[in-house]
Amino acid sequence: MKENMGTLDKSIRIIVALTVAALYFLEFINGTLAIVLMFLAVIFIATSFMSFCPLYLPFGINTKRKNTSI
Repeated sequence: MKENMGTLDKSIRIIVALTVAALYFLEFINGTLAIVLMFLAVIFIATSFMSFCPLYLPFGINTKRKNTSI
């Protein structure tokens, strides 16, 4: 798996996942919506730590910066 996620992309996913988790544990969301959102939050966390999003592949998306060191 070649990394295709940049730092900003990973940070946003982690923030969204933590927000969903907080809403769930504070009981602002519940039921089917909570289950679906928690499932997505787990996927966001996993893809952030792997720096790879399989949905980016078919679209050719790559948010990772290329190394431009001198």
